[in-house]
Amino acid sequence: MGIAALEAGAWALCEKPFCAFLAELDRIEAAERRPGRFAACIFQQRFAPSTTHLRHLAAEDLVGCPLVAVCHTLRFRDAPYYAVPRRGQCATEFDGPTTGLGIHTMDHLLPLLGDWAEVRAPVATLDRAIEVEDVAMALIRFANGALAAVVNRARSPRQETYLSLDCQRATVELTHRYGYTRDHGHFTLAPTAHDAGNSLAQAWQSFPPDTGSIHTAQLAEFIHNLDPGTRPLTSGADARRTLDLLTAPDKSAFTGRPVARGSARPSDSFYPALHGGGSPLRAKSAAPARPGRPRLRTPEQGSPPPASGRL
Repeated sequence: MGIAALEAGAWALCEKPFCAFLAELDRIEAAERRPGRFAACIFQQRFAPSTTHLRHLAAEDLVGCPLVAVCHTLRFRDAPYYAVPRRGQCATEFDGPTTGLGIHTMDHLLPLLGDWAEVRAPVATLDRAIEVEDVAMALIRFANGALAAVVNRARSPRQETYLSLDCQRATVELTHRYGYTRDHGHFTLAPTAHDAGNSLAQAWQSFPPDTGSIHTAQLAEFIHNLDPGTRPLTSGADARRTLDLLTAPDKSAFTGRPVARGSARPSDSFYPALHGGGSPLRAKSAAPARPGRPRLRTPEQGSPPPASGRL
């Protein structure tokens, strides 16, 4: 649909996920070049004024260098949810809670921490008779040296989105479920931080007018790109950075190796599929897991065994 819009001469603004895998993103970018239009993905969390405010504080070196981030997307998806035929299947859901649930919060990391460099990840199906995982974890190393710990889970009754960022002079935390305003954030000044005249605390409190993480903020930005014909955020290289990050946890889990940014090229099995072609991902048996014990994924007949990094 996005490609059809571009070929008709329109711009396209697509809900997440922008596309299923990097091969499809290349098709979108090829369609952009023909009419000179752009396609972008909805990632409204990064457009909230409070996130823009934090980026300004970082750009002015008020909070110091980012060091460690925690990124949790915790949801609860029960058996009736997965009883819908398209859910929990490799062919129609692509992977588990990373693309379906954690995608917004993982994308939210990128405007705060910049380019990522490497991902190490395990994933598992712990409590559902499905093909895809119901928990995915990742350790991300960023180009600036910062580290982020990610948990995307479909079996958490708490149902919470949590993002925290430890910088040299302060910690910024954000707790919400599907959307946030400045009131969902918490700012903690480091005890050893030199804050003459309480200037850093005052700078944090000097928020712009707050609309929250609603779609309107991103739509306004998108419209501002239309008249001059400039590329919007969450398109092009920016969209590729996010989709590449979403591809990395499965690849790391399947191969048992760290995954470098940009490694999913056309010659790579993870370029046309988030699960890399699928045999190690698919469960041989649809029998439910016993409570409290992981269900080990077994390969289809004739396939190589799963990598040790994947349950």
